[in-house]
Amino acid sequence: MACTQPSAAGPPPAVAASTPVPSAAVAGAVLPNPGLTPGETFPGVTATQVCVSGYAGSVRNVTHDQYVAVYGEYGIPYPEPAGTYELDHLVPLELGGDNSDRNLWPEPASPIPGFHQKDELENYLHDAVCGGRMSLGDAQRGIASNWAFLYQEFLHP
Repeated sequence: MACTQPSAAGPPPAVAASTPVPSAAVAGAVLPNPGLTPGETFPGVTATQVCVSGYAGSVRNVTHDQYVAVYGEYGIPYPEPAGTYELDHLVPLELGGDNSDRNLWPEPASPIPGFHQKDELENYLHDAVCGGRMSLGDAQRGIASNWAFLYQEFLHP
């Protein structure tokens, strides 16, 4: 089954104010270890801030030492073979996620959904927040709790 994406002809559908997020993972998806990567946000960040073009790039600051440390905590050698993992912000920068190690994890490309699909979800949630269809807090909590469930709910029903 092909993944559906929000139509370029119109905005994505409205999102419930408090989207329930079950604790179980979507079959096949890899979620971060919540003890290592619970997700963190910049204190006091607002939707107004994250909706400014260029915000994510202006706050991105992940060091080489963080790559080595985070991959090591997950037992994955760094550098890994190209295209197999990416060091991911669990709560993405475009939703106010922090650069701390507690918000970073080596996310695999496969199984599907993997990091490419999470990137699609991040864009979808950013658009929903900036379009007033979801609160920033709901987007942050949802993606930190179970990004794969939200991917299935919104982009791969």
